[in-house]
Amino acid sequence: MKYLGVQDYESVFSAQQQFTRNRCEHDPDELWVVAHPPVYTLGQAGKTEHVLDAGLIPLVRSDRGGQVTYHGPGQLVMYPILDLEQFFTDIHKYMRFLEEAVIETLHHFGIAATRFEGLTGVWLDADGPHPRKICAMGVKCSRWITMHGIALNVHPDLSYFGNIVPCGIQDKAVTSMVAELGNPVDFAEVRAVLTQKMATLFKFQIPQ
Repeated sequence: MKYLGVQDYESVFSAQQQFTRNRCEHDPDELWVVAHPPVYTLGQAGKTEHVLDAGLIPLVRSDRGGQVTYHGPGQLVMYPILDLEQFFTDIHKYMRFLEEAVIETLHHFGIAATRFEGLTGVWLDADGPHPRKICAMGVKCSRWITMHGIALNVHPDLSYFGNIVPCGIQDKAVTSMVAELGNPVDFAEVRAVLTQKMATLFKFQIPQ
């Protein structure tokens, strides 16, 4: 695992592209964990009309799947760079594994997270009157090498989501771990738990 600290989105995007281009067949898989300064990103299906007011923060076009989302402080962003030929060549299964790692992480902290049928990501109250998204996901897979990944809302400023139509979904809210629990959450602990859940699901070792 590489913890990259706080780095701007475009720099890490470029680093992912370079890393995957130069990756050799037997290079190890990596998990990159990072926090980004405030930024809106448009995925391959992103529509500019879903950016209602970018304001003073950057808007970046990305090659990940999905539509528009927000990244910023208090959000745990994980980019798995994996060779799926070493696991399974099924991108839909890969997305379900990412969702499961986040769901199990949130359960660890006492948050009853689940999937929402037909929508990517991790949700709360999916079958209830007030469904809300707590984790967005968008990936790219080229020659079965993955890029991009998970954006889990630990304690970001949720007001930034009000300036976009997150993931193109107009009628559902966005939430965070702190908003749901009503108390502070140790960011480093969330990072450690999510990393271990990924390792367990994908059956790889995290270097000590």
